[in-house]
Amino acid sequence: MQPQRLRRNFESVAFTTAVPFTDDRSEVDTAALADNVERLYDRGARLFIPCGNTGEYYALTDEERAAVVETHVEATGPEATVAGGVVGNVPEVSRLASTYADAGADAIMVMHPDHTYVHEEGLKTYYHRICDETDLGVVLYKRGRDLPRGVIVDLSEREEVVAVKFGVADVKEFAQTVQDADGELTWVNGIAERYALAFAVEGASGYTTGLGNFLPRTTLALYEAIENGHWERARTIQRSLRPLEDLRDSPGEGSTVAGGNNVPVVKYGMDLAGFRGGPVREPLVDLDSRGRERVERHYDRIEGTFGNPA
Repeated sequence: MQPQRLRRNFESVAFTTAVPFTDDRSEVDTAALADNVERLYDRGARLFIPCGNTGEYYALTDEERAAVVETHVEATGPEATVAGGVVGNVPEVSRLASTYADAGADAIMVMHPDHTYVHEEGLKTYYHRICDETDLGVVLYKRGRDLPRGVIVDLSEREEVVAVKFGVADVKEFAQTVQDADGELTWVNGIAERYALAFAVEGASGYTTGLGNFLPRTTLALYEAIENGHWERARTIQRSLRPLEDLRDSPGEGSTVAGGNNVPVVKYGMDLAGFRGGPVREPLVDLDSRGRERVERHYDRIEGTFGNPA
């Protein structure tokens, strides 16, 4: 692990990649995945987070997760950084991190432990033990209140902790966390393009993207505009992508649970753009006809405004 190099590499667009399955959903289509990732790399993507929520982490086995990470490493070039998602108890996370390391990954992104009851001091111990037991860089993923600011501040001093993916739409809390954390960290806006400008102003030097799975050129153009201080162009691109992000947040037909469309929108967009998206696994369902029509309409609009987005 080279912490400084990893911190620099996270100052970028982090592609949270979707996983294509065979038509019967029984297996990961690693050939299609390799083709998808290789094409993203050719478009300019350099930072990849496989096995996250967009990658349907909870619908995969450990064997599939290992294959997904290995495919990313093999399908990209020497400039790529691969950070595989992990979650579970400390031994489970450590075993999977070791498997990722053997596959050539650079880092792990640690999602919040799936536990009904937690204590802040126990969370600190949990993350410190993970840092102690891996040679990979560690990315903290804050997606809700269950990773308090105090835990992030405490862990910011660890050399192994190279970045924080801040996936909460609370710019005030983000700004305060950045101010309070004394360690050397790269701050990543984890709620994608919608708030890329606001989070950049408050200290985020990168952001994650799910839309980049099928709109890589467009999201990289947004990052370039922000990086160069071209705020009007950045705002124009951001606003063009906002309806797709809002659609991803919606529950989907026949559901009341927010975010049910998140991955299905990405996968259908990939199919539209010539990538392989394919079906989702339960507990998700594929996009309904109305949702597909909306994705098609937004895709055509973006293509008409900015040219080929894929």
